Amino acid sequence: MRVTTVSAAGHPGRPNEDFTGAVPSAAVLVDGAGIPGAESVCRHGVAWYARRLGGTLLALLAPEPGPPSLPALLAEAVRQVTDAHRGTCDVADPISPSATVAVLRLNGDLADYLVLGDCFLALDLVGAAPLVVTDPREVVVSGSYEPALEAAADAAAYGRILRDLRARRNAPGGFWVAKDDPRAADEAVTGSVPIAGLTAAALLSNGAARFVERFRLAGWPEVMSVLASAGPAGVIHGVRRAEASHGVPSDDATITHCTAFTAP
Repeated sequence: MRVTTVSAAGHPGRPNEDFTGAVPSAAVLVDGAGIPGAESVCRHGVAWYARRLGGTLLALLAPEPGPPSLPALLAEAVRQVTDAHRGTCDVADPISPSATVAVLRLNGDLADYLVLGDCFLALDLVGAAPLVVTDPREVVVSGSYEPALEAAADAAAYGRILRDLRARRNAPGGFWVAKDDPRAADEAVTGSVPIAGLTAAALLSNGAARFVERFRLAGWPEVMSVLASAGPAGVIHGVRRAEASHGVPSDDATITHCTAFTAP
């Protein structure tokens, strides 16, 4: 498998809270999620959490593919990272670091995938439109709170509504991310496609997926074409131009582009 990655921090002087990496049979992208005030409950920070989770997951994926499912591997990675800072940080606090995750693994004749949260995975298939995988629950749940947040009469009311929203994370009827509870991995969107019909795959943080999802610069077929011709940098450059044009603050943007799934 040939892998090309680009990751661009959204804010100069602030750490990039995305992580991506690959081993011969798998690729991982982790998009760290921070909430203001998290430093009061976790001394490590969101970037540390994303890097530690991504590195742990890659180590678990590195051996030859076998029986462990992708949710089981993600659950073990969450458990290990949580244990690594449980003694120094309040890992269960609602504002402690969390992350969304995308994984692609070659496993025999199949390419297995997993998406937890609002990362994106686009699979370019022979003779068909790209299969785009994401988990929209956080976007849907958060969007349902926007009218109440905008109408809040004062800071106290705003805080109460925001706490209620945060309580929906990793809870039935809410949305799911990697944080401190390994059971969240069971809520990931998973599947497999035959490698013989797969020409390329792209893992994107939501900051990079703005190319399609927010700015509507093109559809997913065009994204895959840009990746094939200009690589991940071409897509991220388009996102940065659109952010500047619309006056939208930049977000961390990361893409991992995977091709050449079979030996020549």
